Amino acid sequence: MSDLITIAQKLGVDIDAELLSLALTHRSFAYENGGIPHNERLEFLGDSVLGQATTVLLYTRHPELDEGSLAKRRASVVSTVALAEVARSIGLGEHIRLGRGEEQTGGRDKDSILADTTEALIGATYLSVGQEAATTLVHRLIEPLLADPDRYGAAIDPKTALQELAARVVQSVPVYTIEGSGPDHDRRFVATVTVGDVVTTGEGTSKKTAEMAAALTAWHVLNDRA
Repeated sequence: MSDLITIAQKLGVDIDAELLSLALTHRSFAYENGGIPHNERLEFLGDSVLGQATTVLLYTRHPELDEGSLAKRRASVVSTVALAEVARSIGLGEHIRLGRGEEQTGGRDKDSILADTTEALIGATYLSVGQEAATTLVHRLIEPLLADPDRYGAAIDPKTALQELAARVVQSVPVYTIEGSGPDHDRRFVATVTVGDVVTTGEGTSKKTAEMAAALTAWHVLNDRA
């Protein structure tokens, strides 16, 4: 219960305790505990709320941008990599209910799990206190992405950020390789990016997400050097 209170306080939203617990329950935990409900339906709902709230915010804040530019910016802000950075900023990983397998393989810091749980929390907020409160939460979560480009710019577009930083720091171009595994309905990808002597990896449910995760890690390494 203390975990629920802590994350609710971090979010600043009075979410129904049962829905909050559900939002924090990953499917790996559910499967290991008799097939109890998990957060994927809430994630589905939260993804929709997140997309709408972000679209309206960008539309009203940037009258100078055309449709294509708005769509690109929205896709970047709600990407798995960007949402994972938001989740880390509130320490979300420590509150997620994970199965033993995910726990042992670093699931609390996996971009996909962090981003999915963030969306589930948005969905739980919508059901608990309505669309207006859910929209306010979305704006509060994504505002740092929009307001602090020095801190979050790489998270919004990590591949571009890495390419620019690599040209400046090591005069090199990032080179990506990728491997896939798992059945068609649950495909996983691991991308490796090499920049000079820096080699990092990233994981995701799509090639693009995996490459973005690898690029962000490499960006952090090079940025620390710079």
